[in-house]
Amino acid sequence: MKTKDYFKILREIKDVSFATVDEDGHPQVRIIDVMIIENKKLYFVTARGKDFYKQLEEKQEVAITGVNKKYQTVRLNGKVKKLEKGWVDRVFDENLSMNNVYPGKSRYILEAFCLYEGHGEFFDLSVSPIFRESFSFGNCEIEKKGFIISEECIGCNSCAKDCPQQCITKGSPYVINQLNCLHCGLCFERCPVKAIKRI
Repeated sequence: MKTKDYFKILREIKDVSFATVDEDGHPQVRIIDVMIIENKKLYFVTARGKDFYKQLEEKQEVAITGVNKKYQTVRLNGKVKKLEKGWVDRVFDENLSMNNVYPGKSRYILEAFCLYEGHGEFFDLSVSPIFRESFSFGNCEIEKKGFIISEECIGCNSCAKDCPQQCITKGSPYVINQLNCLHCGLCFERCPVKAIKRI
């Protein structure tokens, strides 16, 4: 799949978790509707009276997680910006149920925001082995995570034998298939010569 497909999954889920950090450095999370997906950008709204609005204005960053009925998770984190007033009307045109929540001109207590740059991950628990893929959008590079096996590998096979997803293949050194790795760290802990490194 491509980045646009992962954004589409979030739009289909619609009600997803948005996390920010408050003024005391504490994490805060709430459910927010994904209103529009367009050009690898995600659009949402919130009211100016909410703590969420204040946190967006101060930090201009958000983390988003959604999971569908197929146990496929999409996570995004990145930079947000407030948009011009006209976006509120567009959100209401494309999400008619919003008119029941904010009827008439009360909609203008809302501000539209856009997540325009950041990193993401797709994680699929519905397949075996699991499938995960990192991606980026905007001007960001793909964020590398997980573990790799270094040249210090002695080929003892303890990592491959213990891997819950059997995603480590024999070689010199052994190789972790990053698309199927849980990032659980079991191989990292079990390696007798510490040849497995965190990326």
